Amino acid sequence: MPPLDLTADEVLTTTRAVRGRLDLDRPVERALIEECLRLATQAPTGRNRQRWDFVLVTDPAKRAALADLYRLGLTRPRQQVVRDGVDRGDPGRGRRITESAQYLFDHLHEVPVLLVPCIRVQGRHENASHVGQANTWGSVLPAVWQFMLAARSRGLGTAWTTPHLHYEREAAELLSIPYETVLQAALIPVAHTIGTDFRPGPRTDVDKIAHWDGWQAGGAREGLPAHSVSSAQLSSVGSSPAPRRSGRRERTRPRPWGGGRRRTPVLLPRR
Repeated sequence: MPPLDLTADEVLTTTRAVRGRLDLDRPVERALIEECLRLATQAPTGRNRQRWDFVLVTDPAKRAALADLYRLGLTRPRQQVVRDGVDRGDPGRGRRITESAQYLFDHLHEVPVLLVPCIRVQGRHENASHVGQANTWGSVLPAVWQFMLAARSRGLGTAWTTPHLHYEREAAELLSIPYETVLQAALIPVAHTIGTDFRPGPRTDVDKIAHWDGWQAGGAREGLPAHSVSSAQLSSVGSSPAPRRSGRRERTRPRPWGGGRRRTPVLLPRR
C-alpha cells in the first residue's frame, strides 16, 4: 500500500489515538508492518545501542488472552494510578473519549495486530532511579512513536495503551518474553482505519506551556485551563458497551463494572 498523500506536518498533527475507527475485519499485511518497523528503527536511541524489540501478536488466541490482561488492568489494577492533577484537555470531549475507550475495551481482541514494544535491560533494577527510567524509556519510546507515525502515513491506526502492564509478568509468560531482562513499554492495537480523514486535535496554546529561561517565565503565568475528563468519567470505561462504528456485525462483552460513581471491579469472564 503506497503512503497517503500527507506532508510531514500533516502526519505529525493528525496521528491520533484511533479506537472506534479501527477496521476489525480487514487484515494487515505483514510487509506493511515490517515497512513501519524499518522506519521506526531509524529513531534515535541511547548510545545507538538499539535495545528495542517488537512483539507482534496476530494469533487469535493470544490476542484474546492479551486483551483480557488489558481489561484486567482496567478493572483490577495492581497499582494505583493517579488520575488527578494537571489536565489541559477540552472539557467538551470527555464523553467522546470515554465512549472511544469503551469501544476499545469491548473490541481489543478483534484488532488484527497487537504490538508490544519492548526494551532489553540487564535487570529490572536499572529502572530504580529517575535517571535510569529516563535512559531506558528514552531509548525505546521515540522508536514506538515513529512506528505510529509511519503507520498513520500508510492508512493504519494505532493507540497507546498501558493497562496490561499491571499484568506484565502474565503477558511475558503468554508471549515468551524474558521477564527479568526485557521490559514491556505498551500495548498498541494496529489496524487499517475506517477512512483516513483525521484532523489535528485541540491543544493548549504554545504561549501557555513554553517557559523561556526558567519555570516562572512564559506559560507558568497563564495558569491552566479547567479539568476536562474527570476521574469518574475515566473510571466509567467498561461500564457499558459502545456501539460498533463500522456498521458490521455487533459483538459485546459483559459489563465489568456496576453503576454509581465509585464502582467495584468485577472480573470479566474469559471467552
